[in-house]
Amino acid sequence: MAYWHSALEKLELLEMNRDFWKDKRVFITGHTGFKGAWLSLWLQDCGAKLRGFSLPPNTRHNLFDIAVVADGMDSIIGDIRDLDCLKKSVVDFSADIVIHMAAQPLVRLSYKDPVNTYSTNVMGTVNLLESVRYASSVKAVVNVTTDKCYENNEWVWGYRETEPMGGYDPYSNSKGCSELVTSAYRSSFFGSRSCVSLASARAGNVIGGGDWSDDRLIPDALKCFEKKLPVTIRNPLARRPWQHVMEPIAGYLSLAENLFIQGDEFAEGWNFGPKEDDVKQVGEVMDYLAQHWQSAATWTVDENEQPHEAQLLKLDISKAKSRLNWEPKWKLSKALDNVIHWHEEWLAGSNMQCVTLEQIRDHEKVLNVKDF
Repeated sequence: MAYWHSALEKLELLEMNRDFWKDKRVFITGHTGFKGAWLSLWLQDCGAKLRGFSLPPNTRHNLFDIAVVADGMDSIIGDIRDLDCLKKSVVDFSADIVIHMAAQPLVRLSYKDPVNTYSTNVMGTVNLLESVRYASSVKAVVNVTTDKCYENNEWVWGYRETEPMGGYDPYSNSKGCSELVTSAYRSSFFGSRSCVSLASARAGNVIGGGDWSDDRLIPDALKCFEKKLPVTIRNPLARRPWQHVMEPIAGYLSLAENLFIQGDEFAEGWNFGPKEDDVKQVGEVMDYLAQHWQSAATWTVDENEQPHEAQLLKLDISKAKSRLNWEPKWKLSKALDNVIHWHEEWLAGSNMQCVTLEQIRDHEKVLNVKDF
């Protein structure tokens, strides 16, 4: 009987529990970014106490400002390359959980500025983990990297968490380095050596409302659609693991909760990707967006020479499905519909914090949510 009681308790821990996040002190780097703003709003809605540490938003239009994310948290503008400032912010906040999302996230920019890419993505990770070493309150850390951290051999099957790190371009390679830093700190300083459990989370090609980042397919497409201009596409045959931003964030939160409660059993690398049938060609995604936009929209192929980009990259998500009870809930068509709806609401002058929270709660309805 004791065994079955323990097993049932464990199953309960694998479900998302809004009550778990209520009053939890969560330190987020990169909270002003696209994914960071979605994560911050969701945790605010769950009643968490948040401190964010990040550079200012890097685009004129951005979700962080439009959805007034700063109003629900302690928002600190800072650079993760500044170790002293970051360490003081982490230690003074007395965080329970740290989620590291600050990064230079663009492949093509990494070709133009590799030094900044490496200093942010590698030494920024070192600085964050070094700061955690001095914060006695922290129990769980999730370092968010990317699916591009793997040595990509253009395989038709998905990469598993045990595949070697690599990366062709400076961005992808810097994220592979961030994974290696995470592994070294876990072995050298955390786990059995302290009360901190450290994991990494790998996802990519996330989409959602409020993304105005440069050199990203869907933001670039929507900018052109607004102006009734054709979208120029570099590589329409490339296949990408598309997913709505809420999908991996749900995975990050499930992982953080299990790290906090069960510790080093979950202190590993984790993939959070879409289902197999949502790994689509860029051209297919563009066709869907053009067909469902509120007015006429078209796209063309850029014939100019382009920097190297992977043609195919997929993640094996079986570990997250079996051990975290996580899997994507929205089909790609549903995700794209929500992106279009969000953008049209913004153009119409709607309250975008309300629109964003509405989509967050809509996604929660299909999760296995525990709310006491």
